[in-house]
Amino acid sequence: PRRKSMGSGWSQTVASVVTTTSLASSLNPSIYGEALKFTATISPSTATGTVTFQDGTTLLATVSLSAGTASFITSRLAAGSHSITAVYSGDAYDAGSASPAVVQNIAKAATATSIASIANPSAYGNPVIFTATVSPASATGSVRFLNGKTLLGTLTLSGGVASLTTATLPRGTDSITAQYSGDGNYNGSTSPVLTQTVKQK
Repeated sequence: PRRKSMGSGWSQTVASVVTTTSLASSLNPSIYGEALKFTATISPSTATGTVTFQDGTTLLATVSLSAGTASFITSRLAAGSHSITAVYSGDAYDAGSASPAVVQNIAKAATATSIASIANPSAYGNPVIFTATVSPASATGSVRFLNGKTLLGTLTLSGGVASLTTATLPRGTDSITAQYSGDGNYNGSTSPVLTQTVKQK
């Protein structure tokens, strides 16, 4: 409430205007990494002040109102479900209010895995380096290197790349693949088969 002067030392208490806050997402469900725009709308549109966007109890942003709306854009929300709310601060004439929660569902993003050999064909007993590349490079986790169904080794990704050195490949034709495990934001993927020829020295 606020006080309105009536003159001669008198004043009258006037109640603040009741407001309502609504919230909308530009894309729901979405995929990890996609830009999302959350728009809060305050009624009446003459209200001033700020809007706080929250993910549960986590503060995402505080944005000033303009003509009754405030928007926040982000591409950093992790895969999963998020409970997003907009909280209007109120001003000298308008009471604060909060929106109902918007449940934003974010799916894991797809990946692509490729594999390359540093020497193909190679000589039996000589070391061969296999390099797996996972796109996008922001993916984390590990890569399993396989010869058919035989595990050659498991390595951790660094900058979207993992390399395995082996000198134990049998003679003949070997079918090498790289399997990316996936992480909290990215789905796993498997490379096409690389045919590695190993010749007698």
